[in-house]
Amino acid sequence: MTFPYEETGKRILELRKERKLTREKLAEAADISVQFLADIEKGRKNMTVTTLRKLSAALTVSADYIINGDKNITLDTETELSEIFCTIPHDKQKNALELLKIFSEAVNDDK
Repeated sequence: MTFPYEETGKRILELRKERKLTREKLAEAADISVQFLADIEKGRKNMTVTTLRKLSAALTVSADYIINGDKNITLDTETELSEIFCTIPHDKQKNALELLKIFSEAVNDDK
């Protein structure tokens, strides 16, 4: 079985555009070069599992979706939160965590 480079690249491109991310922003979030991301999106280059995981976290989708395109795959809530958190710029993560704590306290106070 051949790895679906072109289909995978197209899905990454579509997801990036849906999320209104520039190539520069996604490449930065995945810790890869802009040129490497462009080559992945065009199906010209392969990526490591580590890069796939970083891209899926930055795009807040499962790696399985990126590879296979199955939108019915759901992420475990903890993993989904972690992946969303990874897309937040490092200098804003502390603020995001504080907001989540405040939200958690407000929800738990309602009980």
